[in-house]
Amino acid sequence: MDHGTRDELLDHLAEAVGSVTGTHPTRVAVDGPPAAGKTTLADELAVVLRERGRDVIRATVDDFLFPRALRYPRGEFSAEGCYVDAHDRDSLTRVLLDPLGPGGDRRFRPAVYDSATDTVLSPPVTTAPADAVLVFDGVFLLRPELLDRWDLRIFVSTALDRTVERAVVRAVVRDHQVSSRAEVERRWRERYLPAQQLYFATARPTEHADIVVHNDEPRQPVWESRVGQRQDGGRDRRTPSPAGHAGSGPGAPDLRQRGDRLHGGPGGHRAGQ
Repeated sequence: MDHGTRDELLDHLAEAVGSVTGTHPTRVAVDGPPAAGKTTLADELAVVLRERGRDVIRATVDDFLFPRALRYPRGEFSAEGCYVDAHDRDSLTRVLLDPLGPGGDRRFRPAVYDSATDTVLSPPVTTAPADAVLVFDGVFLLRPELLDRWDLRIFVSTALDRTVERAVVRAVVRDHQVSSRAEVERRWRERYLPAQQLYFATARPTEHADIVVHNDEPRQPVWESRVGQRQDGGRDRRTPSPAGHAGSGPGAPDLRQRGDRLHGGPGGHRAGQ
């Protein structure tokens, strides 16, 4: 494992992005629980890449949710529903990931859904430069259906007790929701955390990650680089770096006890997943 400052982590991630070679845009997944800080990390990485002269497409899985009327066929507290029914994966691959991938025409749409109004979107098609970078954050990104659509896979990890506390702060304070702490925690523990257990049991995401970021202390992060160590057997477009350290991917964690590590996380209630 490596550890350092936030800026050192961002430099490391930017260098990893820069090491990807190919003739199409680089598609970067930033996976992990919403309260682990993955969205903030993706935003900061996008800034660093732009400062280095890269054309960055910044997008999020929250903009590929199904509308609420279609999102809960198994009920609002169904963990299986959170994992299976919440996101429009077909649209994600069709309008964004595949056009930016090998053989794609680079004509893409960055979103199909507006969470603020709970409406379907159809933004204008944009053409990306061949050397553009897509920085895409979200939950469940390293699932089998999406795994081969990413050229660099980053997974953000944190501890369970931190995710619950951060979720409450975000839902009640930042997003100005009227939900009580008890309501937020119930949704978290009955829907989101069991959904993550399902994700880990079926997809084993950390075994497919190129870089795992341990984000318990965001200003003093720890990270593992797994160059050439991915367990999917797919083609690695990156140039190997001697600085990386291989790590062993854990199995599905027991998320019932406070203080356990949460290597994967549920979608936040910000968009009503």
